[in-house]
Amino acid sequence: MSTTQVGLPPASAVQAPVAPLRSPLHFLPFHGKKLRAAEWVMVSIGIYVLITAVALIGSGFKLAAGDGAGQLFQFASNPFIGLMIGLLATALTQSSSTTTSITVGMVAGGLPIGIAIPIMIGANIGTTMTSTLVSLGMSRDKETFRRAFGAATVHDMYNLLSVAIFLPLELVFGILHRSSAWLTAQTSGSDGGVVATVFTAVGEVVRAVTSPGSAFLTGLVSPLPAVAAGLILIVLGVLGILAVINLIGRLLKVLMVGRAQRILHAAIGRGPLSGIASGTLMTVMVQSSTTTTSLAVPLAGSGTFSLKQIYPFTIGANIGTTLTALIAAFAFTGAEAGPALQAAYVHLLYNVFCALVIFGLPLLRPLPVLGAQWLASLAVRSKVYVAAWVLGMFVIVPITLIAATVW
Repeated sequence: MSTTQVGLPPASAVQAPVAPLRSPLHFLPFHGKKLRAAEWVMVSIGIYVLITAVALIGSGFKLAAGDGAGQLFQFASNPFIGLMIGLLATALTQSSSTTTSITVGMVAGGLPIGIAIPIMIGANIGTTMTSTLVSLGMSRDKETFRRAFGAATVHDMYNLLSVAIFLPLELVFGILHRSSAWLTAQTSGSDGGVVATVFTAVGEVVRAVTSPGSAFLTGLVSPLPAVAAGLILIVLGVLGILAVINLIGRLLKVLMVGRAQRILHAAIGRGPLSGIASGTLMTVMVQSSTTTTSLAVPLAGSGTFSLKQIYPFTIGANIGTTLTALIAAFAFTGAEAGPALQAAYVHLLYNVFCALVIFGLPLLRPLPVLGAQWLASLAVRSKVYVAAWVLGMFVIVPITLIAATVW
């Protein structure tokens, strides 16, 4: 007689319970609502530190470079090198928010916006590496891996197509430079009307709360030579951003990921516009496009959603991740505020324009999906293609191009 019991599902169909996410504050003697309250307080502190750290980078960059910020980054005046810097920096930190926040601070400190724009664009490409690595966890079954790898790399293909379209347009017509300058004028200063008044008032309140921290640290290093003081502030700012972006992401993942997943399940299959909206909202909630897209990959691998349904969701993730740079721009006042806000708007407008053009034009819309399907078919055939794609795209090509230019 068979030992299989009637009415029980086969072992392969039984899913192991999903372990709850562990809070970064698990060491505190709090549970339930008190722990949730502590997590929200820590998120608020994290945002405070983020804004302070960005302000430190701006002050430090201005001290270290003086009026020669453009000359200091002259090697990055080649837009392709700026693109590779943004790609490599984001691939190393796995956070486009970190790269864009640092760039916002540097622009406020004197980095020309023309050099910053390719860096911002490159940040979009570098953030896709984690979801590609997540798909490797599903490589035992070929069909599952094909679906998962396709869902991960459709983000790559979309971002590469975005660069291929908008970087040449930017070089020839300055679309992002001009549109971000116009939007900055409408939302800052005294001549921008009601919107600018409200936006400026909010910024002043935020800066009034956060400026004492950056002013205190700047004062501590003020006895040092300008270059040394500037470098110390830059290092402190970068370390602060790296630490706090990671902490905020982990906290929001614990606080919001369940709600975000419900949004994903409820909206992603209802149509492309719903997919874009859910990707945007989910990324705003968890403040990490890497987390958003990485959550979608297993759903695609399991067959819950198709590649065509995941595709608009990743577009929304690109848009949602631009919020961090806008928050970072609140770190600055006076003459620094305009350039910082413009840099943040570059990232936002770039992702909105890409969505409108690529997803809005029937001729361009299917190209990322076709590219991802082709790459997934190669990946299933041999893992050598996977290694070549990941190492080539995110490591070898950026380092080689940067090194060739510098030396």
